[in-house]
Amino acid sequence: MKMTARMAAVVVAAGIAGVGALALMSPAIADTVTHPFAAVAGNGPGTGHGMGNGTGMGNGAGRGAGMGNGAGMGNGTGDLLAVTAAKGTLSAEQRTSLASLAQEEKLAHDLYVAFAARYDAAVFDRIALAEERHLGALRTLLGRYEVTDPTAGQVAGMFTDPAVRATYDRLLAEGAKDQKTALGVGKTVEQTDIDDLTRALTGLSAPDAQQVYTHLITASRQHLAAFNAWSTR
Repeated sequence: MKMTARMAAVVVAAGIAGVGALALMSPAIADTVTHPFAAVAGNGPGTGHGMGNGTGMGNGAGRGAGMGNGAGMGNGTGDLLAVTAAKGTLSAEQRTSLASLAQEEKLAHDLYVAFAARYDAAVFDRIALAEERHLGALRTLLGRYEVTDPTAGQVAGMFTDPAVRATYDRLLAEGAKDQKTALGVGKTVEQTDIDDLTRALTGLSAPDAQQVYTHLITASRQHLAAFNAWSTR
């Protein structure tokens, strides 16, 4: 099912069954999943035992150098790392799905940046940074499989697919009502991402695409939990 059809059914009150303690996370933590594609560093103690070099701009306790489990996550910048799993093969349908997922990540990023400029809710800034890293991972796959990147050269709020642009405009207008509604839009976007990524994994054999999609699902679940936590403030 295309993204616009999924987003037409706005699930503002979407929960997050099955993530347990994630729903209790602090609203200040937007995306604490260990990123296999980005090394994030912050000022403060962190224990890194993996790949990557962190050069931090974070506030408070943050991740140390490398990919690992730090004491927390500050407002850091991410360095895109190589997708580590091997390249496989993608069917024509899977290649189309990959391009569509890239547009979804850009839509999420652009919405959250717009909401961050409008509202005093740090969750939008932090998740927008995560979406930028996720789009980078998808672009790595697009390059590997020689699929035209539909997000290349597109400024914020612009999309090659008119239907995606219409969805973006609708969700942006909805989120402009107030912060609570914008958080609801975020929950809808994340749930749609989870559903579409889960569907994209069906029948997928390419190890690198499996790695990226699985990570993005985990991240979207944490984003959804963060939006839920901010909605109760």
